[in-house]
Amino acid sequence: MRQGPIAGLRVLEFASIGPGPFAGMLLSDLGADVVRVDRPGEPRGLSSAVTDRGRRSVPLDLKREPDREVCLALIERAEVLIEGYRAGVMERLGLGPELALKRNSRLVYGRVTGYGQSGPLARSAGHDINYIALSGALHAIGTAERPILPLNLLGDFAGGALYLAFGLLAAVLHARATGQGQVVDAAMSDGAASLMAAIYGLHSAGRWSNVRADNLLDGAAPYYDVYQCADGRWLAVGALEARFYETLIRSLGLQIEDLPDRDDRSRWPELRARIAAQIRTRTRAQWCEALAGADACVAPVLGLDEAPLHAHNRARGTFADVDGVTQPAPQPRFSETPGAIQTPKLQPSRAWQATLEDWGVSAGLIAGLRGDPAQ
Repeated sequence: MRQGPIAGLRVLEFASIGPGPFAGMLLSDLGADVVRVDRPGEPRGLSSAVTDRGRRSVPLDLKREPDREVCLALIERAEVLIEGYRAGVMERLGLGPELALKRNSRLVYGRVTGYGQSGPLARSAGHDINYIALSGALHAIGTAERPILPLNLLGDFAGGALYLAFGLLAAVLHARATGQGQVVDAAMSDGAASLMAAIYGLHSAGRWSNVRADNLLDGAAPYYDVYQCADGRWLAVGALEARFYETLIRSLGLQIEDLPDRDDRSRWPELRARIAAQIRTRTRAQWCEALAGADACVAPVLGLDEAPLHAHNRARGTFADVDGVTQPAPQPRFSETPGAIQTPKLQPSRAWQATLEDWGVSAGLIAGLRGDPAQ
């Protein structure tokens, strides 16, 4: 029995990389029954593939008519479809939204791509770095000398998967109220631009420079930056408000009257040097102990092996250990219908027949598949 606020929602996901699997994971974590269509013979269900968790696999060769008919039968029974192919691929397979919505008028057809379904770049190849570059986000992140890559968090996962999941659930509400399905076009370049809304607002108001490392939140301000400790580890300092800044300075053992005025931008390099020199006098652990309980807006910069072990993360269950694999637990949290990691990894394709039967696909269509479509 699946648990979560959207338990009972049937989602058909077409295997892809990046935002598609992450969106499928998010929906599964909240209770959706996610069945993924995989290409026959491809490796599936790796224990390290955290974003594959919580769904079942059906291997189908979408170039074969019997397999395509089974896929259309699954579409008829789904409320949500997720595909992450380049624009036009699903249409060439005979599984595009026009045909899918004819077969299932209530279907929410989710499409996540780098540049969207329309526009001059719609059919262009790219990856996260390209999509966030187009949005203005990559230009704004980094040092004065060069942009710095924020992993693939802004494009694939925040700008792509989260906007896709948000759009899908909004469209499901509409479909359930009206009986009318629709296409959700989630472009990572669009999503990354949307994430920059506050920054564009500040820029329009003349409060955000187009120069990196020249603004309040991009490393220019000495009270909003990272500092290296005596042991080579780092502290994140975010003392934006005056009262937090004052607490920070006292907790570091400095005197505000001996330091440059924090509002004098011309003296920020000097203020940064004083703070940096003081933080280098102790290890990260020593600073964490000294700053414990103080509203100084300071946190240790934790590595991937450290974060799951931090007392706060352990108390909240932010991470889970499933079959020896440490991974983030389902988010967000619900008071009445908590989500869960429904299964620790992708359920193997050898159960494909039972999965199809569970979704109500007819025995005749199933019989039309090759003995084992996984081969």
